[in-house]
Amino acid sequence: MFDRLEDLLARYEEIMSELNDPDVASRQERFRKLMKEQSDLTPIVEAYREYKKSRQDIEDSLAMLEEESDEEMRSMLKETLSESRERVQQLEQKLKVLLLPKDPNDDRNVIVEIRAGAGGDEAALFAAEVYRMYVHYAESRHWRAELLGADETGIGGMKEVQFMIKGQGAYSLMKYESGVHRVQRVPETESGGRIHTSTVSVAVMPEMDEDIDIVIDEKDIRIDVMRASGNGGQCVNTTDSAVRLTHYPTGIVVYSQTEKSQIQNKAKAFALLKSKLYDIEQQQRHDAEAQMRRSQIGTGDRSEKIRTYNFPQGRVTDHRIGLTLYKLDKVMNGEIQELLDGCIAADQAAKLVKMNEGA
Repeated sequence: MFDRLEDLLARYEEIMSELNDPDVASRQERFRKLMKEQSDLTPIVEAYREYKKSRQDIEDSLAMLEEESDEEMRSMLKETLSESRERVQQLEQKLKVLLLPKDPNDDRNVIVEIRAGAGGDEAALFAAEVYRMYVHYAESRHWRAELLGADETGIGGMKEVQFMIKGQGAYSLMKYESGVHRVQRVPETESGGRIHTSTVSVAVMPEMDEDIDIVIDEKDIRIDVMRASGNGGQCVNTTDSAVRLTHYPTGIVVYSQTEKSQIQNKAKAFALLKSKLYDIEQQQRHDAEAQMRRSQIGTGDRSEKIRTYNFPQGRVTDHRIGLTLYKLDKVMNGEIQELLDGCIAADQAAKLVKMNEGA
């Protein structure tokens, strides 16, 4: 591990030297690439430098203890020594986590698709609430949520909704939301006060860009244009601006009507289709590498029941990590970071165990 850290430190210093070259600043593509690499290496380098300093502090304290006879000074040195040793252990663990293989999609924007499952209208209502929960979470992180399409019910629910979240590292956090979300509560239409259980499924897909080669053959696609339905502003419902794509090989159908322009809706529909096709590739890879999927926390199986929202008890339980929070109102208002942090910690711990087993 430390040989690798020395190599990364040397590479970081090379990058910093190159970034100080005036010629590099004029080559925008090269400059952006170096800045991205420097940003990725910075937390590792900072932790490693602190680790080396703490190791040096240990050596200095031991050397001074051999020569020091004053008991008060020896007591202070022993305290410093103890703190440095504890810090070294903490930093070793932190460095192991920082050196874990990074998901290449972690820095990407995400496309999220929420579908109402079992429970009829109640499931559709909850799907709309989960959508709003993610929009509030995105706003809290200063990300931007952009609606791609929605099939709304007349009572405020959503049979399904697709939207994009744009922000640095969106996929690294939102990927843990994929799976089945279960709600337990008394519907407003339930006169007997009985608790009903409904479900929604959430799929989180990284947005595709030019560096991912997803080839879509024209003969495999049917493109239909039509007038948008539902609520809309001027021109939305009066022109053939909505676009529906049908991908014959997979049977995937995507629909976009949120923009006034047919060109813009077509671009959104193709972006969603590309992400869905890439997601299928990812799922197949997870299925082929069963052991890898078992080492991950809830990012591989879309049929997995990941969370229960129990309204009568005001609690949220994440079944993957055994975490229960009694602050349902706050969670539904977008405060889901504690749940995501728990998933990240469990995911990292599982990967560290696997890494140590293979060492």
